[in-house]
Amino acid sequence: MSTAVAADLTSKQTRILRYLRERATTKTYFKSRLIGEELGMTAKEVGANITAIQDGDYDIEIEKWGYSSSTTWKVLL
Repeated sequence: MSTAVAADLTSKQTRILRYLRERATTKTYFKSRLIGEELGMTAKEVGANITAIQDGDYDIEIEKWGYSSSTTWKVLL
């Protein structure tokens, strides 16, 4: 898997990927709402953009985990 950011990611997707890489440990859970607050996006924007990272070939595995007050993502490095 590539550790580089693919040229086909948008700037928002690149920012989300960088955020997850910098903050995730082996297995970490993130809420879309909290990612959005950190990056100046809405939870909906995070959810819409994280799927491109999920579907891509990166050094990170993302799984939709829960839907309480905001979608939770399980991130594995």
